Parts: sequence; structure tokens; C-alpha cells
Amino acid sequence: MKALVLSSGGIDSTTCLALAVDKYGKENVMSLSVFYGQKHAKELTAAREIAAYYQVEHRELDMGVIFADSDCTLLDGRGNVPQGDYASQLQGREGKPVSTYVPFRNGLFLAAAASIALSKGCGEIYYGAHADDSAGNAYPDTSSAFHEAMGQAVYEGSGKELQIIAPFIRSHKSQVVAAGVKLKVPYELTWSCYEGGERPCGRCATCIDRKKAFALNGLRDPAEEAKE
Repeated sequence: MKALVLSSGGIDSTTCLALAVDKYGKENVMSLSVFYGQKHAKELTAAREIAAYYQVEHRELDMGVIFADSDCTLLDGRGNVPQGDYASQLQGREGKPVSTYVPFRNGLFLAAAASIALSKGCGEIYYGAHADDSAGNAYPDTSSAFHEAMGQAVYEGSGKELQIIAPFIRSHKSQVVAAGVKLKVPYELTWSCYEGGERPCGRCATCIDRKKAFALNGLRDPAEEAKE
């Protein structure tokens, strides 16, 4: 079996990559990263370094033009990334996703990954969706319902040759970190912050969630330690 892993350079996708390599061996795993017009390229740089660390084939796609009309604040030139946790950002939005939701990003990425995976002889696609991101409909394309529907579509559309694997779809981020620590994931190489500064901002929702996930495991973020 060969596997393709969608890699954003962050905690969740890197843990998925570690799981795939542990299961199938580095020679049977490849990673795929996507440029979608985000404010900075630090996550892409992280994904390259992580692929090099695990010695897996790495590929990148440019899909920025697809989101040219989106007002998502995660995209370059679309205003400031909001500060504070997701719970506070969801207040008053009446069930709508947070402003950093890139429209149907996971659906698009998984569809593109399916084409590449089939061409490369892969039977599985891994991606790092987890329960914290789907809570409150913050990112609807990380929900269990989305995963099941997209998984069925890819399975049928691939002639029943390809499956989508989301090992943490019902897990919290702290559980992702716990699994990664056991696999000795090099979290010091990962980047999660929505800003592109020299150091993580510590104020955006993903920075807050990341720090909390390590703290719940009695750990300090290795990326912070590595930068001191």
C-alpha cells in the first residue's frame, strides 16, 4: 500500500505523515502541499523541511487563483487575521464559519490529491482534520459528516481504489499531540501561526490551540524551545 498525505506543515498533518511512514515506510509515502494565496509561505517551507526529515517524496500545487474572489482573512491582502480563540470568534456569527475559513479548501485539496494519488498508485490519502476545528461549525470541511461524504465520493469516483483517512477526525488537538509524541514527531519543524512573522504571534486562534494542546500533555511547544 502507498499513501499520500496532505501536508500543511502544521501539527495535525505532520502527525498524519508520521503515522503513514510508521505504517507503510518512507518509500511508500508522499506528501502534498498547496499554495492557496495564504498570507505567508512559512507553512510551505515547514512542509518541505518535514518531508526532507522523513525522506518522503514531496509535491506542491499552486491553487491561489481559485480563491481570488474570497474575502477570507487568511488570504493575502484580505484584512487582518482575528485574534482570540475560536469560541470568541464564533460569537454572533449565527452558525457561520470563522473568517479564516477558506471556502471548501479541504474539498478542493482532497479532490486534487485524489487525482495525484491515483496516478502515483496510492490507495490512501491522509489529512489532519480533528474535532476542535469542526466545533461550532468553525471549519465545516473538517467535520465528520464532510469526511464521510467526501470519502464516499472519492471511493466511488476512484473505482473503489482510493480511501480518505482522517485518523483524528473525532480527536482533540491534545490527543493529536499525544499520538505524535509517541511517534517522536519533530514538532520543532512545524508552523501553525496564521501570521508570517519570525516567531508565532501567540494571539491567533491556531497559536492559542497549539499552546493549549501541548500544555494539556504537560509539555512546552518544542517549536518555541527551538527558537530560543
